[in-house]
Amino acid sequence: MKGLVCLLLLLETFVCVVQHQVDGGLNENEISQQLRSEDGRQNPPQTDTLRDEASTDSQQNYHLFFTDIHAALRELTATVTEQKVNIRALETQLREQQTFILEELNKKNDEISNLTLGQVELRKENRDREIAFSASLMQSGSGNIGPFTTDITLTYRKVFTNIGNAYNPITGVFTAPLKGAYMFRIFVYGYGGTTASVSIIKNGEHMVMAHDIQAQDRINSSNGVVLILEVGDVVYVRLWSGTRIADSYNNHNSFSGFLLFPLR
Repeated sequence: MKGLVCLLLLLETFVCVVQHQVDGGLNENEISQQLRSEDGRQNPPQTDTLRDEASTDSQQNYHLFFTDIHAALRELTATVTEQKVNIRALETQLREQQTFILEELNKKNDEISNLTLGQVELRKENRDREIAFSASLMQSGSGNIGPFTTDITLTYRKVFTNIGNAYNPITGVFTAPLKGAYMFRIFVYGYGGTTASVSIIKNGEHMVMAHDIQAQDRINSSNGVVLILEVGDVVYVRLWSGTRIADSYNNHNSFSGFLLFPLR
């Protein structure tokens, strides 16, 4: 279509030139120049138009390229910001967990320390409760003890057991180191013809008695008692006046006692 229009314009120009030449006119060169000039006006060079179009396309592509970069940067910035927020939240949570764990560890350490102290105190308390003794009259040999004109305190010198060292084999006296309930027992042995009588004494007061009498042959007796003792109370065994007992390496006569349980 564009070519047809150009052809018509050229024909019109040619007609006008010929007419002008006829009318008083132009030479051949002028006609040729005029035709070239007209053709130039109708068909201008396409170089500038193409350059402008290329420049426009380049600018559009440049704009689109940087628009995409900016969008990507904004998205990346948003992602980084979100990750920072998440990291801060995780750090806060981690610190809280660390604090909680440290507090729990401190509690456990305190419990262990308290338990250890409690065990030490319990062991000490148990050691304090370990009170027991047992002894017989003669360390060696054999023979009679008594009769005497007055009551005497028997000293059981051969010690079998003395846990807590509350019994004194020199004096024959047990001294309570702890308030509590104690069990005591005595065994008596002798020969007939003379009475055998001994008593358990608490702080000078008669508690129980082991007694036997036979005209002939051997005599023996025993007794026991549970006593409530305060710290410092004393317990011992007395041989009655006018009575007699006998002992030997067989350890027939004995005095024993132990703590049943402490009292507050």
